[in-house]
Amino acid sequence: MNDKLDANGTCVLVTGGAGFIGSHTVVCLLEQGKEVVIVDDLSNANEKALDRIAQIVGEEAAERITFVRADVNDRAALDAIFEEFDIDSVIHFAGYKAVGESVEKPIEYYSNNIGNTLTLVDAMRDHGCKKLIFSSSATVYGDPDALPLTEESPKKMCTNPYGWTKWMIEEILRSVAFADPEWDIVLLRYFNPIGAHPSGLIGEDPKGIPNNLLPYVSQVAVGRREAVHVFGNDYDTPDGTGVRDYIHVMDLAAGHVAALNWMSDKSGCEVFNLGTGTGTSVLQIINAFSEACGHEVPYVIEPRRPGDVSANYADCSKAAELLGWKAQYNVADMCRDSWNWQSHNPNGFEG
Repeated sequence: MNDKLDANGTCVLVTGGAGFIGSHTVVCLLEQGKEVVIVDDLSNANEKALDRIAQIVGEEAAERITFVRADVNDRAALDAIFEEFDIDSVIHFAGYKAVGESVEKPIEYYSNNIGNTLTLVDAMRDHGCKKLIFSSSATVYGDPDALPLTEESPKKMCTNPYGWTKWMIEEILRSVAFADPEWDIVLLRYFNPIGAHPSGLIGEDPKGIPNNLLPYVSQVAVGRREAVHVFGNDYDTPDGTGVRDYIHVMDLAAGHVAALNWMSDKSGCEVFNLGTGTGTSVLQIINAFSEACGHEVPYVIEPRRPGDVSANYADCSKAAELLGWKAQYNVADMCRDSWNWQSHNPNGFEG
């Protein structure tokens, strides 16, 4: 992997590119022949992910990656990147993402997530790069009035500072696109990303106690934790547990590439849901994972958590129509690939 790269053709800056979704997206970009510059401070990622990306794509494609260890809030570092490379577009993943931690540290979350976006967009503007894909979230829909959720569904009150940062950044970027028609911005609202690269070389490796369901289930299955905590079994759902739209991280990564290719001659700000359109309950996930790993995954029922909604799933027909994108993997595939990653990497990138 080169420390420096003479960027020819399409060069994409990927902030947070060593993280879970970022690393899988970088693989897809390289497989599409793109040049990629990753900027990541590794606060919630592992540099070993970069070596694994190189293993997946092969030596020749790995020559098209440059890694810069820097905080996206560091304007001087961003200026240096834009001056050295002919950046064509930016995919912005970088940000704090633990819901519970955001409640405990609201100042840090607002400062980092909103601050780094403002710093990035200002640097992009000054260097004449005005194509941006933003990593947003279905959390902006809040407690839905009706399902499935479309891009026209109203944005609602969020239940935590993490969600509010996504909500606010969307509004900031809409304002940027409205003020300057040269901007081409896509907001991708993810539902619940799970799974891992089929090779088992990269996957989700959260630091500390996992905030999301699947990494917790994986760690229980591999023996790192005793049981999955299921929060609430009295929702108005088929089995009483919360229903979510789980999407394979490789489908999500492919969605970014599809959006990037679609943007080529557009302007303004557009929103797309990325999900499967199918709701799956917590117990269904645990059962599917038990099947994938070959043994029962123990769980305990806990009281509901404040702010959790009973059900949430997407209508992704807009992405299908405009981007030509549709999720290809089902829940069994997601659990199989998650287990393949976790079983071969029981302690994540550390072994």
